[in-house]
Amino acid sequence: MGKNVGLALLLTTLAGLSTTLGSLLGLAVRKPGPRFMSITLGFSAGVMVSVSFVELLQEGIQSIGFAYAHLGFFAGIIVIFFIDYLLPHQWAGHQDLSQSQTEGKLLRMGVLVALGVGIHNFPEGMATFAGTLQDPSLGVAIAVAIAIHNIPEGLAVSAPVYAATGSRNKAFLWSFLSGVAEPVGAGVAAVFLLPFLTPGLLGWLLAFVAGVMVFIAFDELIPTSRSYGQEHAAILGAILGMAVMSLSLWMLQ
Repeated sequence: MGKNVGLALLLTTLAGLSTTLGSLLGLAVRKPGPRFMSITLGFSAGVMVSVSFVELLQEGIQSIGFAYAHLGFFAGIIVIFFIDYLLPHQWAGHQDLSQSQTEGKLLRMGVLVALGVGIHNFPEGMATFAGTLQDPSLGVAIAVAIAIHNIPEGLAVSAPVYAATGSRNKAFLWSFLSGVAEPVGAGVAAVFLLPFLTPGLLGWLLAFVAGVMVFIAFDELIPTSRSYGQEHAAILGAILGMAVMSLSLWMLQ
């Protein structure tokens, strides 16, 4: 058991910090232009929607049933809606905003994405931890899948923050913090929740997080990606994001 606990924490840390790889991809572009931002944000929305409906919500349904999983899903949407409602923001298109307004919107969106990814990574850390305790090979498979998912999520966090602030350090920091939530989730599971961690509780958490992710994609990422006026770049990015996530899930079956 002791060896499995150590392995579980190691796998969870590596999977969570893979967001930094996505962050580095976002920082590789020196001055993100409108087309890059439109495609990137659309891609990130596609990733979030695909992960939420294909993986998180489905796992919740399998654990707690269709009705309860959707109750958790819509509870996540309601909670993040009120968080979003309480934060002042601009809704004008990108072309109608001043530079300071545009930068503020991008920074706010990047922070919200970091919050969503962090919330997403927290129960994923618990899932990796619990899977590794049950079977180390299962834990490795979960960790690899999560690592693949986290790379575009890191890109989703770093790109808007970097575009808003021009600071590589701030963009990397927010991406890093969102990934750290994963080993933190494993640590919480190890210290506090291990005696109570059931498939039912994890199902509620995953369904809730699916709602949070879908709201962020629909309310923040897609509208902002379309505001750059790059014709079909936003929707092509979203389709590409969903395709990449589908391919990764298929390869790991």
